[in-house]
Amino acid sequence: MIAYLLRRVVFGAATVLGVLLLLFVLFFLVATPDDIARKAVGEKALPEALAQWKVTHGYDKPRVWNPARPTDTMLAEHLRRMLTFDFGRSDADDTPIRERLRTGVGPSLALTVPLFVVGVTLAIAVALLTAFLHDSYLDRSALVLSVVIMSVSILLYIVGGQYVVGKVLRWFPISGFDPSPLVIARFLALPILVGVVAHLGQDVRFYRTLFLEERGRDYVRTAAAKGCSPAQTMRRHVLRNAMIPILTDVVIEIPFLFTGSILLESFFGIPGLGTITVDAINANDFATLRVMVYIGSLFFIVGQIATDIGYTLVDPRVRLE
Repeated sequence: MIAYLLRRVVFGAATVLGVLLLLFVLFFLVATPDDIARKAVGEKALPEALAQWKVTHGYDKPRVWNPARPTDTMLAEHLRRMLTFDFGRSDADDTPIRERLRTGVGPSLALTVPLFVVGVTLAIAVALLTAFLHDSYLDRSALVLSVVIMSVSILLYIVGGQYVVGKVLRWFPISGFDPSPLVIARFLALPILVGVVAHLGQDVRFYRTLFLEERGRDYVRTAAAKGCSPAQTMRRHVLRNAMIPILTDVVIEIPFLFTGSILLESFFGIPGLGTITVDAINANDFATLRVMVYIGSLFFIVGQIATDIGYTLVDPRVRLE
């Protein structure tokens, strides 16, 4: 197992380097430093202002190769900053990017962690119940409702939730954020509710399919022949054996726990990492946008390795070799 994990770590490190090289190509070869400077300073800025801005942000160096000093290039500086998490300053307002990440990670986690836990738990519970009551009216109704939920855009859930729950019923604020422990739940309740409902349909359908497939296995009939009740069979055997594909599906959501939910944060006025990403796009802040893409890919790679470890915990038959 240790040898396998070491290989995965090496492959993960190689993937990170590949992502960094791809980011460099996209941000510094496709979009040249002159283009970035014009976006930040203005299209009509004087050449002296553009040159000074490039010097201040380190965009005046050779991009790939410097015969005099091979390490004094934009590529070397890009790799050094990303690998040491010294992200530098924003292209838009010279704010330290690390400081912006520090202030944004709290609101993002306050939204995404409850959304993740509640969404996954509720989807598994509903899917397990519908699989247990297969071909019943409840199962068919839940299946139809899941398809209906999947067919509606999340934008409609956001606007509808803000109008009905926020404006008409006045249960929760329409938008805004206050980190105070006394009121933070009121600001997060509506976006969490909208996020859970918007993703519930696809998750229930997927998990229900997994549970029905496991329910037809030979070990289920063996457990029933030994006197195990249908409810115990679903809970002890079917659920556990379906956890591997569930873990694979869940790991996709891990990066969003740290980078934030962009749409929810934007529409509900939550100053998290998703909002920082949108602001970076609107302000042509390539430095911040580069960092956000890198962080998302980094957490996804870590999540993949953690998923492999999780396989061995939920299924003893799995061996990492």
